[in-house]
Parts: sequence; structure tokens; C-alpha cells
Amino acid sequence: MIKSLLSHDLPRSRWLAALLMLCVLGLALTPFIFPSTRALNVAAKILVFIVLVASYDLVLGYTGIVSFAHTMFFGIGAYGIAIASTLMEPGWAAVLVGLGAALAASLVLSLLIGLFSLRVKAIFFAMITLAVASAFLTLASQLSAFTGGEDGLSFKLPEALQPATEYLEEPLLGATIDGRFVCYYLLFFAALGLVLLMLRIVNSPFGRVLQAIRENDFRAEAIGYRSVVYRSLSNVLAALFATLAGALLALWLRYNGPDTSLSFEIMLDVLLILVIGGMGTIYGAVLGSVLFVLAQNYLQDLMKLGASALEGVPLLSQLVAPERWLLWLGVLFVLAVYHFPSGIVGRLRAGVAISSSKHD
Repeated sequence: MIKSLLSHDLPRSRWLAALLMLCVLGLALTPFIFPSTRALNVAAKILVFIVLVASYDLVLGYTGIVSFAHTMFFGIGAYGIAIASTLMEPGWAAVLVGLGAALAASLVLSLLIGLFSLRVKAIFFAMITLAVASAFLTLASQLSAFTGGEDGLSFKLPEALQPATEYLEEPLLGATIDGRFVCYYLLFFAALGLVLLMLRIVNSPFGRVLQAIRENDFRAEAIGYRSVVYRSLSNVLAALFATLAGALLALWLRYNGPDTSLSFEIMLDVLLILVIGGMGTIYGAVLGSVLFVLAQNYLQDLMKLGASALEGVPLLSQLVAPERWLLWLGVLFVLAVYHFPSGIVGRLRAGVAISSSKHD
């Protein structure tokens, strides 16, 4: 059963399997174990980033395409929900219309970008996608009548997902059963289903062809596979999954603006998470997103504790001052990339392969 769900792409490492299980259980039980608003926001952000990073893994990790337009599709998904919910009566109809329009827009744009740009060399394709993403960000910021401009759009969710909607008068196992609770589990099951679907795609014959193109596109062409067609399809699939991730973000925040979903910083975060977790694995998106978002949100708190413990020690107390958390975050990620060049997933799987060869 588990093999089938994971598309027969098992973790192949006990440590990796344990870490993945810990991440899934932690996210599944967050409303009960950590019912605070901040913890729920962090867990929801992790779920959104898992889908977003895994979708980028489809193009970079499995196909070898460097695209800087990925956050554009992420933003399209978020703006689709926000604009439809603002123009229409709040409800599921607005969510479905917004999601459908966003998916259609992403399908057309990704197909055009793929067909017109993937014939050029990798660096030129990366520059083209960067230019398109920058143009879209500028457009979203300036069309204030439609997108809310720099201020963005705040909107109402369907009643079932609104925080004011209470399903039980008393908390259940410490968790308040309200619209926020339902919205969180909508994100959780959507993210779980989308990751399993992406695992199925990369382990299908289509996914094997993508990996063959990544390793040697000339050889793939020689045996009859049209690399431009497969790369375009990969680009379209990744864009659609990124659009769905953006829609999930909008549903959780009940707001969207240029900095929320179209910022270039998000693209850099996605690249960093993918490198840390491990490219070409999908599992790397899960571990990388959990580590990155937790560090981003809680490292400063840990440094506050360290600073109070080292109070009076001249140099050390200044080094661990909470305002220097970004410095230490950068140091941690540099060390992670140095010690795990193939990512956490790659390192764990390589360790299993080495131990197996020794036994042989």
C-alpha cells in the first residue's frame, strides 16, 4: 500500500524514512500539539512551500531547466483566488472560478514560454524567464484597479473556512474546531495529494524521459524523444502545480499582494530549499521546506535564549544577539550546502549505498 502511494519510489534510507514520517506526523498534528496562531501560520507556510518547491523540482531537478518565472505562476494562483473573491460574492463559486482562471492563465503562459524559449541555450532561457517574471511583477504592482497595486487585495473566504465559523463550542484535544482549523486541514490534504501526484509523475515513463534529457539531451534526441516537447510539458506541469500552491497561500492568508507571492526573494528561497533538501528527489522539498521555514521563524527566538544565557560575556553575547539571526541563518545554510552537496536526501541515500557496498 505504502509502495503504491509513493509510486514505488521509497526513501531507501531508514533515517530518511524516519525524518519524512516525523515531518508528516508533525504537520498533521500541529493544530493539536501547537494550537497557537503563530505555530499554525508556520505549519501552513511549510505546506505551501512543500508544494511550491516540489513543483520547481520538476523543472530544475528532473529536467535540468533553470527558470526564474516560477514565482510568477505562484502569484497567478494567489491573485486568481484574490481577484475572484473580491469581484464575486465570497463562496466556493468564487474560489473555483478564480482557481480555474489562474490555471488557464498559467497553462497558456507556461506553454508560450516553453515553446518560444526552450529552444535557446539554458542561460538565455533563464534570462528570458527572469525578464517575464519582472514584467509580471511590475504589471501586478501598477494595475491597482484590478490587483490592488502595492497594497494588494484582502478578501473573504467561504463561510466554512472563515475563522469566525465555530464547529464545536469546546476545544477538542486542545484544538479549537473552527474555520481556521478546517482551512489548515484543507491545505494539509491538498499538499499531501499534490506531492503524491508529483511522485507519480516523476516515476512514470514520462518522468524517466525527463531524467534522460537532463543527463544527455543529445542521446535522448537520438533515440527518438523530442526534448523541446518534453521540456515544454515539464514546464507546464510545474507551472500548474505552482499555481495550486499560490491558491493555497491565498486561502490561508485571505490576502495577496506583490510582495506576498511575486517577490524575487521567494524564488531565492525556493532555490535554497531545493539545494538543501536535494534536487531530483521530491522528498528534498519536504525536508528542505520544514528546515528552512522553521529556521526562518524560530532561529531568532533561540538566539534570544542564547543571548540571555551568555549575558555578561563580552564577545559571545554580541555574536548571538537576536538582531544577527540572518547572519547565522546564512552560516547554517552555507555549512549545510558544504557538507551536503547533493542535499540531505542525496547524502542519506548515499550513506545507505556505501554501507550496502561494504557488506557486499
